[in-house]
Formats: sequence, C-alpha cells, structure tokens
Amino acid sequence: MQNLNENFWSSRYLTGTTGWDIGSPSPPIYQYLCQIDTKTLAVLVPGAGNAYEIAAAWSLGFKNIHLLDISLFPIKNFLDINPSFPAGQTHHQDFFEHQGSYDLILEQTFFCAIDPELRALYAKKMHELLKPGGRLVGVLFDREFDKTGPPFGGKKEEYRGYFEPYFTFEKFEPCYNSIPERMGTELFINLKKSES
Repeated sequence: MQNLNENFWSSRYLTGTTGWDIGSPSPPIYQYLCQIDTKTLAVLVPGAGNAYEIAAAWSLGFKNIHLLDISLFPIKNFLDINPSFPAGQTHHQDFFEHQGSYDLILEQTFFCAIDPELRALYAKKMHELLKPGGRLVGVLFDREFDKTGPPFGGKKEEYRGYFEPYFTFEKFEPCYNSIPERMGTELFINLKKSES
C-alpha cells in the first residue's frame, strides 16, 4: 500500500491528477444543504480538496463551516479564490488527528481516498467529532474499481458494518442525483450519531 500522506496528495494537485475533482459542488450535497434552514450549524468537510461544497455552503449562509485537508495546496488555492472565507476555519492536518465538535460532517470523495484498512477508524472518528444528534451526510461509491486506488471502492453491506456501531441509518440508498459520470455508482448517506 502506498503512503497516502501529505506529499502524495500535494503531488496529485501539482500534477493535475485530480480525477475526483468535478469542478463544482456535488449535486447531492448541494441539494441537501439547500433544504437546511438552520445556517448556524457547525459543519466540517474533511478531505475537502478544492472545497466547492464549502464555497457553496458559505454562499448559502453557513458561516460556521470548516475545511480540513492533509495537503496545504488546495487550502491555499481555496483561500485565494475565496478571500472572504476565514482562514481560521481551515485545518491543514490529518483527519484522524483533528479535534472538534460538529453538528454536520459532509462526506465527498474522502472515504474513498483513505486506506481501506482505516475505514472502521474513520467511522469511529466521525462519531467522536459529531455533537449529540449530529449527522454524517454525503456520498460513497457503491462499486469496485479496476485499478488499485485511490479511489478505493466498496459495497453497501461492507460499509454498513463500519457505521452500524456508531450511527442510526436515516438514508443509506442509491443516489438519485449524482453527476452523470457517477450515476448508478453512488450511495447517499444520512447517518445520525447514536448515543449508546
């Protein structure tokens, strides 16, 4: 397994090898954000990359939204493009070292970017970062990939095993509003933090 560290991801940005980057907010996440009335929620987007979802959320009125990425490159790029965004709400660090407390965490091509051996730890860390009643919302690939990842694929039942100890499943179903290139290969998740 290759070392998916800061150098790995920064080199992907520097060489433009960013196939996960769709150049705009993911429609499932954007549409989810549009139907939220409470804009004061504390929101985290881990592995945010160029952070189109954050720019969109900011424009919708979410002012307590945080960008986290292991690579400084996309964070600097985001701040250059979005100078009104508070630099203090960007976090240049490994997700598993992050400390915080959030009402909502958005998942967009982060889960598929980490070593699959870390998936159970990912679910546990998400639970730790969420406030009581908090939610993990976003999309996961529901397919395998021909090439060695990242991205790393997987299937719904595998994912269920990671999240069941920590979350109640409010939505865990095929995504109906994926971009055309991903239609039929994504799951939309809306998982509520379990208190037990």
